[in-house]
Amino acid sequence: MGLAIKEILTYNDIEIGDLKGKILVVDSFNLLYQFLTTIRSRDGSLLTNSHGQVTSHLVGLFSRTTKLMSSGIKLAFVFDGEAPMLKKQERERRKHLKQDAQKQYEEAMEDHDLEKMKMFAARTSLLTSDMIQEAKQLITALGIPVIQAPSEGEAQAAFMVRQGDAYAVVSQDFDSLMHGTPKLVRNLSITGKRKVANTLHYEEVTPELFSLTDNLNHLGIDQDQLIVMGMLIGTDYNAGGIKGIGPKKALDAVKKYKKNFDLLFTDVKWKNYFDMSWHDVFDIITNMPMNSTYHLQWKTPDIDAIKELLVGTHDFSEERVEKTLNDVHFDTKKKQQKGLGDFF
Repeated sequence: MGLAIKEILTYNDIEIGDLKGKILVVDSFNLLYQFLTTIRSRDGSLLTNSHGQVTSHLVGLFSRTTKLMSSGIKLAFVFDGEAPMLKKQERERRKHLKQDAQKQYEEAMEDHDLEKMKMFAARTSLLTSDMIQEAKQLITALGIPVIQAPSEGEAQAAFMVRQGDAYAVVSQDFDSLMHGTPKLVRNLSITGKRKVANTLHYEEVTPELFSLTDNLNHLGIDQDQLIVMGMLIGTDYNAGGIKGIGPKKALDAVKKYKKNFDLLFTDVKWKNYFDMSWHDVFDIITNMPMNSTYHLQWKTPDIDAIKELLVGTHDFSEERVEKTLNDVHFDTKKKQQKGLGDFF
């Protein structure tokens, strides 16, 4: 879902070149869902190989990752582990929304309405265990470290940045700020454009760098108050938040009540909206289990393993795969940006 607070945050526009030589920790689920949502055929269907297996996630992952590698950025990918119980409830809610979108997609298909097919198809995106394993396989073959979080990937990524082992978290969502990442990078796209949520349109984007310290100072609050703001607006653990409270009202509330959170949540009638105590949500966010034994080690890419997965299993063009790998690792040809469809 993502924390909806951008309108009150401050950030700097940057270029990919500004990140050269830096270690960035990627929220893998967030990135893979982007690919499943946007990399589709004209009718909205996912890209597949000759056996009907989905390849949209691999097309995006291979294209985006190799391009960023060629820009001198060191990536590490964090994957979600066991979701907290309250998030499992949110996942059930999303599951039903996807099922409704699937029905609407099928109705649009019967009506031969291509525009609606594209729109509703994007809302049915589902990241399967097979896709996750394939993504890990490709990332590892590229020589990039994979870190398994015990619970939430964004919390683990934020932890790694706080430890000083990486420069920033890469995600489109703002949840990692709530989890305490010192820096967040959004819009790390190789195309300079991004699909607008729930539409068929794209918008021009540039990478954005958010500093937690700068934003806390800008807002005049501390980390705990930022978390409480998130809870008022709505998090993955209390979807929807408190009716009528958006970012600006949430900021006003935490400034008014300062650290008296009990009184704040009583006055906004938290119990009218949620069965659990506000303490339960706050504790999940502040006491997320972390993997502290991760290892960040980059290796020489395993070209044979990459080609076996992409070419042998998923029908990617061997010529295109080889050229991309040469462009990135051996620099034997002039670097150029390719369209995602060129890998087929």
